[in-house]
Amino acid sequence: MAIELSLTRLAGSEFSERLLVVGPSLGTSVALLWRDCAMVLGGGFEVIGWDLPGHGAGYPASRPFTVAGIADELVERVAALAGDRPIGYAGVSFGGAVGFELASRAGSPFGSHVCIGAAPRIGVPEMWRERAALVRRAGTPVMVEGSSQRWFAPGFVERAPRVAGALLRSLADADQESYALACEALAGFEAGPPVRPVHVLIGEHDVVVPPDNADRVLSGCGHLPPAENPAAVALVLAQVLKETQCPTTTA
Repeated sequence: MAIELSLTRLAGSEFSERLLVVGPSLGTSVALLWRDCAMVLGGGFEVIGWDLPGHGAGYPASRPFTVAGIADELVERVAALAGDRPIGYAGVSFGGAVGFELASRAGSPFGSHVCIGAAPRIGVPEMWRERAALVRRAGTPVMVEGSSQRWFAPGFVERAPRVAGALLRSLADADQESYALACEALAGFEAGPPVRPVHVLIGEHDVVVPPDNADRVLSGCGHLPPAENPAAVALVLAQVLKETQCPTTTA
């Protein structure tokens, strides 16, 4: 089911050589998660982020939505933004699930898909349904304590309290029904086999998606590498995305 997404420019401009679209993890604002990484990438990239419904700048959801529906919306919106520029996609966790969905589509406009802390299926449906029910009862603040342990590598909260605190506040501020609906979207999601280039990056301390099947393991990171080590993630993205061809040559 398609849904209107809120898009935010995080770096660069419409005149930048390449377009990179970035997606958030469940419970996060895309700007807080990605802005430092986007700035490190520099002026060669226009970086556009999308927010989940009810998160960051996202409009609260009034009805169920799906990972595939978000992918549909991105494909439609990005076509109008890209012109003839090469386009790359990178997403974390839920945003990475969207990346796997896009990579399973032969007609994806994205030349490369970078999935961070993500897998074709994340967790099991029962876990997500139980979390949705919990948040509907108790609100998103109930998720803060557990997320502070799941999201970050050991010691990161103490080393970078400003970054970690801002992300955890964005979780507490997220619309509870939108968060619950996002959990249910993940419960019903499993990506098909990729038919377009996909790169999997996972932090060495990620307890949500273990790094066993990663193309690259990011040292010293947990579940949210773009916030934990923006420079390292930017370096990987620059390497991958500079190999990305124009959409017309990869369709």
